Amino acid sequence: MLRVLVAAVLSLASSAALAEVSEIRAAQQYGLSYLALMLMEDGKLVEKEAERMGLPPVKVSWAKLGNPNAMNDALLSGGLDFASGGVPNLVTLWSKTRNTPNEVRGVAALNDMPVELVTSNPAVKSIRDFTEKDKIAVTAIKISTQALLLQMAAAKEWGQSNFAKLDTLTVSMPHPEAMNALYAGAITAHFSSPPFQYQEVKRPGIRRVLSNYDILGGKTTFNVVWTTRAFHDANPKLYAAFLSALESATEAIRRDKRAAAETYIRITGTKESAEDLVAMLDDPEVEMTTTPRKTMVTAQFMQTVGTIRVKPSDWRDMWFSEIHGRDGS
Repeated sequence: MLRVLVAAVLSLASSAALAEVSEIRAAQQYGLSYLALMLMEDGKLVEKEAERMGLPPVKVSWAKLGNPNAMNDALLSGGLDFASGGVPNLVTLWSKTRNTPNEVRGVAALNDMPVELVTSNPAVKSIRDFTEKDKIAVTAIKISTQALLLQMAAAKEWGQSNFAKLDTLTVSMPHPEAMNALYAGAITAHFSSPPFQYQEVKRPGIRRVLSNYDILGGKTTFNVVWTTRAFHDANPKLYAAFLSALESATEAIRRDKRAAAETYIRITGTKESAEDLVAMLDDPEVEMTTTPRKTMVTAQFMQTVGTIRVKPSDWRDMWFSEIHGRDGS
C-alpha cells in the first residue's frame, strides 16, 4: 500500500513538473508596427493554436504599454511572459541577464519598417540644426529604439565620443501623446513610427529629417518580441503555439492588407481610412517578417559606446533556437 501511495505521489509530482502554465501574459505598444500582435489578440490566435496542438485551454491576457521601461520591469519581475518593443531593448535585456536563469532572448521580429524623425522647426534641415530650444520626443530617453537611433545619428555626425550630444533634448512620451504635443507646439520634433509619422508629415510645416534606414544603411528590423529562458524552457508547447500564432498573423497581414487595416481601425479607433493604412503597408520600405535584420549593428554600437558591457558574437546568441535557421543578422 505504501509503495502504491509513494508511486502515486511521485506521479503527481512529475505531472506537475511537466505541466505548462494555463495563462500567458503578453504586452504590446502603440502603432501599426504592432499589428501582428493586435491580430493575435483580436483573433485569439494563440488560444486556437494551442487547441489545435491538443493543449489544455489557455488564457492569453494582453496589456498595452507605451513605455518600454514598464514592460521590461514587468517581464523581469515575473508579471509578464512576452514583451515587445525595439531592438535596443532586447539587446539591453540580453546583455543584462545573459547566463542567468532569467536570461532574455528574442522570440521573433515583427517587421522591417522605416522609423522617421520629423520636425516642425523650419530652421532644422538636419540634426546639426537642433538647439537647446528644441524638444525631441522618444518613447523612453536613452533606452528606446528612437533614442538609440538618435545617438547613432549623432555619432555619425559629430564622432563617436559625441554620441549623446542630443540626449539632453529628448523627452519621454508614448507616440500618440507625442503626436498631439507636436501639433500643439509643445515639442518641436518627434522620432516617430508608423502610422504616426505618416500622419504627421501631412501637416503643413512638419517634415522628415532622417530615418532608421538612413542611419543603419537599409532595411532593418524595427520591433521584436522577447521572453525569458525560464518561460521558454518551462513551457515549450505554449511557446511553440505563440510563435506559430505570430507567424500566422504575419502571413495574414501579407495576404490581405485591407482586412488587417480594417481590424487595426476597429481596435484602435484611428481616424485614418483603410486606404491610407493599406498604402502604408504597401510602402516598399515596409515588410512584415519574423526574421531579424541588422540587429548586430545595433548591438555593436551599444557595446562600443558602453551602453552594454558584452555584445553577442553572433545574432543567434540573442534569439531562441526556433528561428536560428533564418537568414537573420
